Amino acid sequence: MGILLNNMRTTVRHSGDSALDRTIISRCKNRDAEAFSMIVDQYQARIYGFVRRMLRNTEDAEDVAQEVFIKAFENFDRFDGRASLSTWLFKIASNLCIDRARKRGRRPELVSLEPGNGEGIHDAADSRWDPQSSAVTSEMEQAIEEALAQLSEKLRSVLLLHDLEELSYEEISKAVGIPVGTVKSRLFLARNQLQQALKRYLIGEARQ
Repeated sequence: MGILLNNMRTTVRHSGDSALDRTIISRCKNRDAEAFSMIVDQYQARIYGFVRRMLRNTEDAEDVAQEVFIKAFENFDRFDGRASLSTWLFKIASNLCIDRARKRGRRPELVSLEPGNGEGIHDAADSRWDPQSSAVTSEMEQAIEEALAQLSEKLRSVLLLHDLEELSYEEISKAVGIPVGTVKSRLFLARNQLQQALKRYLIGEARQ
């Protein structure tokens, strides 16, 4: 399999939260710790994965991921259901990542792209890199990591939420607090910057 895939990975998307989620959410609004633990179990892997890719330091990522759920539990009464629960949690996570990076005096950077971590980033044509492909050399992985690290946190968060977490434009709009048109613009800019940074690799792949 080549570095650039022609088709997007197909996933089943659900509109809104399930009936079970809505029941759990109702209990969480009443500060039901047992119900909230179900929320944590369901979403902690995705939230931690997003935070870890936004921040360089694993310890920071663990702290921020924990803080996401603390804030969610403390503010569940503010969750109005206009966005899905996952979108709301990613909004909290995105804001906390940006705050942590600014406190550190640097922009968030991605951790190493290791096979098995679930990474997969689109190019501007909506094709995906497959980190597990034998065609992806360690040099290429390093180049992708460095290119992603050069993106601003605003571009990186939109790219990760769309291409990694597969949120829709509308969901990202709610999570990041920007218009859908701005989501599309940032996604285009992020992909374009990646393409420019990885141009020599993309040209080499095209010649294979």
